[in-house]
This record gives sequence, C-alpha cells and structure tokens, in this order.
Amino acid sequence: MNSPNPDMSQLFADRQAQRSTLHNRYLNEQFVRVLKTIGYDVGFQKGQGQYLYDREGARYLDLLSGFGVFAIGRNHPVMRDALKSVLDADLPNLVQFDVSVLAGVLAERLLKYVPYLDKAFFANSGAECVEAAIKFARGATGRPGIVYCAHGYHGLTYGALSLTGDSNFRTGFEPLLPGCTSVPFNDLAALEKALASREVAAFVVEPIQGKGVNMPSDEFLPGAAALCKKYGTLFVADEIQTGMGRTGRFLAVEHWNVEPDMVLLSKSLSGGHVPVGAVLTRKSIFDKIFNQMDRAVVHGSTFSKNDLAMAAGIATLDVMESEKLIEAAAKRGAELRLALTRMVPGYELLKEVRGKGLMIGIEFGPPKSLRLRASWNVLEAANKGLFCQLITVPLFKDHKILTQVAGHGSHTIKLLPPLTITEEDCGWIERAFDDVIAGSHKVPGAIWSLGKTLVDNAVRRSA
Repeated sequence: MNSPNPDMSQLFADRQAQRSTLHNRYLNEQFVRVLKTIGYDVGFQKGQGQYLYDREGARYLDLLSGFGVFAIGRNHPVMRDALKSVLDADLPNLVQFDVSVLAGVLAERLLKYVPYLDKAFFANSGAECVEAAIKFARGATGRPGIVYCAHGYHGLTYGALSLTGDSNFRTGFEPLLPGCTSVPFNDLAALEKALASREVAAFVVEPIQGKGVNMPSDEFLPGAAALCKKYGTLFVADEIQTGMGRTGRFLAVEHWNVEPDMVLLSKSLSGGHVPVGAVLTRKSIFDKIFNQMDRAVVHGSTFSKNDLAMAAGIATLDVMESEKLIEAAAKRGAELRLALTRMVPGYELLKEVRGKGLMIGIEFGPPKSLRLRASWNVLEAANKGLFCQLITVPLFKDHKILTQVAGHGSHTIKLLPPLTITEEDCGWIERAFDDVIAGSHKVPGAIWSLGKTLVDNAVRRSA
C-alpha cells in the first residue's frame, strides 16, 4: 500500500501537464474548449501579488484577481502565515456546541468599519450571504416581496439567481423564487411604485453593478434608502464585489453617505484562499430571527465559522490596514481612470471610462466611420458583445494582461485588479490598452483577423 503524499506542490508539478485532460474527463470540458479557443490555456504555474506566471515563466498582470477575491494579492505572506498558524495550533475547530473565538474577533473588526450595524452572520460565499439576507428580511418584516435591479448580479443559487437579472444565467432553471420583482437601476419612480404596496421585505442592490460597472446617479442610493424607510422595506447593500476597499472606501455606499440595514461581504474578505462571507445587520433584524433559545440555530451553515475562514478574514483586514490598501485603491484608481479617459477623444470605438477606485469599466461602442462600422456590425450580428474579445485577447497574448468582459453581451471591459498594483503596473495597463485599441481601428488588420475567427466560431456554435 502506498503511503499518503501530502506534498501538494509536488502533486501539482507531477500532474500539471494533464490539467486539460483531467478537466475534460471529470469536470467542465466546455470551459476547457473556451480556454483553447481564445488562447488562454497557458498553464499558470505560480501567483504572487498582482502577477501570474505561465508554464514558460512569462509574467502576467492580473486585472481579474479571481473575480475580485485577491484584493491583497495572491499568496500574501501575512495570509500564508495566518493560515499556517491555525493549522499548527490544533484549535478546537467547528465544535458546534461552542462559540468560536476567531469568529467573534472578525465580527468585532468588521463592525468597527460599519458602526451603524451591530451584528454579523458568517457564511461560506457571497451567494450564501444573499440567501441569508432574503431569509432575514422576510423573517424580520413578515413580508414576502424582494425587489432588485435589472442587470444586477447576486449569485447563482436559487434565491440569489432569482435576484439576478441576466437571462443567460436564468434560462433553463425557472421557475425561480416567487415574490421577486425587478426595477430599472437608477429609477426611483419605479422603485417607489414597487415599494408602495408595503409588501416588500427588502430592496437588494449593488451600489455599483458588477455586470457592466454601471454607476448609480448621485440621487439613486440616498433616494432608495429614503424610500425604503418610508415604506418599511429593508435596504440591503450587496457589497460582495464593491466592498472591502475595492472602490476606495471600505464600502461603496460610503461615496453616497448611505447607511443600509444589511451589508453583504465576501470575495476580498477571503484573501483568496478560504471562502467566507459576512452579513452585517442591525440588531433589531437579528433579534427577530434568533429570537429565543429554541431558534438559536434557525439559520446557519456547517462550515461558516471555521477557523481557517475566520483567520483569513482577520489577516485580510490586517494587510489592508497595515498597507493602507483602501487609500491606495482610491489613488491608483483615480490615476488609471484619468489616463484611460484621456484616450477617449482619440478613438471612435472607445466610448467611456467609469468606476470608483479599482473597479473600472471601459466601454466600447459603434464607430462612425463606414469601414469600422461595417466590421463592427458583422461582429454584432454573429454575437452581441463580441468586439470586447478583440481587445481582451490581444491584451492577454501580446501584453500579458488578464482581464474580462463585464458581462454576457456587454461592450464593457472590467478592470478588477488587486489593490496592490503599482504606478508601474498602471503604466503597463495604459500602454497596453493604447496599443490594442489603436490596432482595433486598423481595418484590415491583425485584430480584425481575430474577429473573423471569432465570428466563424460563433457561426459554427449556432449551427
């Protein structure tokens, strides 16, 4: 009998060449096909800070950061030491009939950032936080309705999916949770109409919508909070992507001086290693859910307060505070947005740069010149939003920058880098975008040859 081999680095090295084969056989083969089609199957071997390294040792700047979880960068030594210390300490983890010291400490630390809220509930993911918020809102108000915004994204479990306004995610999985109503983002009149029945338990909203980096008007969030108070509806801020310093404030709602009844956190709180989420809420809400001893466990999750997750959250806050990453996000984000915005007048395909801190959307749109418009229309006819792939793929292949399109059918590229990026990194980003966008204005050219390949693939898929 072979002895166990706990050396995961050796196991990774021994099997890394088989990663695609393993996924084709046992996991999601369609995703492997996507990576090969767009040339992203470079076999990343190492991550450090804001950088990734492929099988050839080439360095990439990661502007995706694992969908935002690596705010403090990959494999931060403080995070690594914190997790090792938990494993070395033989702590009495998940006793269940005991209370966790580390959970208490993390709750205390988080609530100091949000002093108008009183209680924390921990979960394993952002989607679990959304599920908890739905339950807490209905349980605390006795009302069935939940209102959310069109084009929002709140997760893919059934309750969270019921608040996610993207048919690409919803199709095939309906019917979803009843009582959930969509209103347009930035439309206070529509929101008031939805709340006026006084049957709505909660209004759940991303302060800045992740799918598209859609910005609220200056009036929307304060007005929404006032309407919720008027009609007895709880205001729930989904800060799963925007929170933890991403926008240059601890919470994005701080930009608009709004104090929600519940705040949902996850992603960056994890440090990228151990999944964790937190629902921060008012005591009056919490006490209506856990209102007597026989309901002390009326909602929970087996692994939610595990010591590794709690340690990850504490270590993340330690790094953010010691390295002043919230301030860094505000400074670097403002510089980067300004540099990219200066490009807009020079490129007819480039429409707008928007965002807060290091959550930035770069939007493209139909050109005016006939030759470019004809090429744009061919892409749009094949697959709406395909043009952005003509930017992201060359950024990856030619400039070693990993980024993402901001949503299905979107014309916006989203930058969501670690908050640790440097002035030199911002220069790298600026030069790369300038070069690739300039190339996209040359017809014929290498970028539009890529476009033809993508169109051919789209046509084959539809056939």
